[in-house]
Amino acid sequence: MDDVKTKKRVAIIGAGPSGLAACKHALAKGFRPVVFESGEAVSGVWARTLSSTRLQTPAAAFRFSDLPWPEEVAAAPELDFPRHDQVAAYMTAYARRFGVLDCVRFRSKVLAAEYVGPSETEVAAWERWSGNGEAFGDGSGEWHLTVQHSELEDNQIYKFDFLILCVGRYGVAKVPKFPQGRGPEVFHGQVLHSTEYARMAHADADELIRGKRVVVVGSGKSGLDTVAQCAQANGTKHPCTLIYRSSHWMVDAKLIWGGISFGKLAMTRFAELMVHKPEQGFLLSLLATIFTPLRLLLATLVEAYYKMNVPLQKHGMMPECSFGEAMLGWRLGTLPEKFYDMVNKGSIKLKRSHSSFSFCTNGVVLDSGTGTGTGESVVVDADVVILATGFDADKLLSNVFVAPRFRDIIVSSEPSDTMLPLYRQCVHPRIPQMAVVGYVECAASIYPYEMMAKWVAHLLAGVVWLPGVEDMERSVAEWERWGQWAKRRSGGVFFLRSCIGTVTTWYHDQLCRDMGYSPRRKKGGGLLAEWLQPYGPPDYAAIQ
Repeated sequence: MDDVKTKKRVAIIGAGPSGLAACKHALAKGFRPVVFESGEAVSGVWARTLSSTRLQTPAAAFRFSDLPWPEEVAAAPELDFPRHDQVAAYMTAYARRFGVLDCVRFRSKVLAAEYVGPSETEVAAWERWSGNGEAFGDGSGEWHLTVQHSELEDNQIYKFDFLILCVGRYGVAKVPKFPQGRGPEVFHGQVLHSTEYARMAHADADELIRGKRVVVVGSGKSGLDTVAQCAQANGTKHPCTLIYRSSHWMVDAKLIWGGISFGKLAMTRFAELMVHKPEQGFLLSLLATIFTPLRLLLATLVEAYYKMNVPLQKHGMMPECSFGEAMLGWRLGTLPEKFYDMVNKGSIKLKRSHSSFSFCTNGVVLDSGTGTGTGESVVVDADVVILATGFDADKLLSNVFVAPRFRDIIVSSEPSDTMLPLYRQCVHPRIPQMAVVGYVECAASIYPYEMMAKWVAHLLAGVVWLPGVEDMERSVAEWERWGQWAKRRSGGVFFLRSCIGTVTTWYHDQLCRDMGYSPRRKKGGGLLAEWLQPYGPPDYAAIQ
């Protein structure tokens, strides 16, 4: 078997946290994967981001199961939310410790992935995934990757037996469309997306905004981080303006009520007992229904606590959804440090747009019905406009495929757009010899990505047994129905696609059983520990 492993060719696209974990655990199973990374360093978005960016979740939850944070971070309460450079250094240390760096081909962009072998018609008719239910199929198919290396003039084509996509969600900017004559082309200043700004060298980013009238459009995490950085650089002399249509629950994660951390409480099995889960039995469904009033009460108390301690109402930043709805869809974020202090001082100005926005020669136009409430358009003068308008995660995932059918079904929106149609959130029942790691959205992304990577490595090693295609599709449909339920309960528009934030431990239970491990990971702590202690990365360290 070891000889077979060394001969099987495994490719991984992306060297962010999911790609690093996928490579590490494939190596642990005896394979020798090749990782293609378009950038010059590992760690994905953390390699190039805003100089002020910090983690949104505590370091204790945002880590790999078998590598603690270095002592200078773990022992310092003020570093509960490490800086971006500390996150990048941590991931680099992980890659170096487990031999991942030796597998990475930097400055290597995968332009296309083509499955060569059985025809699309044959693949569509298979009753077992990859033809025989095994990771590498029967050997008749392989993936051809077209790769652009920065040091070579011509593109290269490589052949692999298995492909793992670790491309994340945040690589393709989503830019609004504007009517003719009202887009960025009429603006005399500079317009860029937040991802372009984040990837600039820090000195260049500082120079771009220094002494300028900056307008940031969008109130998500990247928008607030960008506004905060501009405000810190320019102060009240050149305040930064945030334009937003709707606000989100962006809260101070350091707020603790009576010694209880809301984040830790949400990561317990008891918290998940109060939520309906995909593929649950009748008893768990009944318990979730019984405990729903308690879940709503707790969410209401948390919401009231944040309203008391964060001046959302005062500054017109009260979200349209409840805190409970935001939790189901995981539309939550962490406020930049001293954000509302900067609003009070005047270095940040907030302007709500209830309709659309466009451009004019000297700035941004908030169209009729916005701004003053008089029905007149309002112009916000600007020298630089940064669009923090989100990302097209589906395009990033689908664009790699040559075959139109694979492009269509990997991001299928039928019957709805709540979950990607992936079995165990990793493999598509109708796309052979390929897995996706790291697309799901949750509170602390690293260790769920790591669990997915472990599951895929066990699949490669022949440990995980997959059911027939129809059974896999039934499981996918169950998760889709759950996603529709969660989306309805989160207000209909506040659910992030493939969000498993409220059922992360339940999801990990499924992966554990598939790999042959007990899902009950609180060893020696008894029943109370199993249900009331938060689950986190160390609980899964023994799974290799």
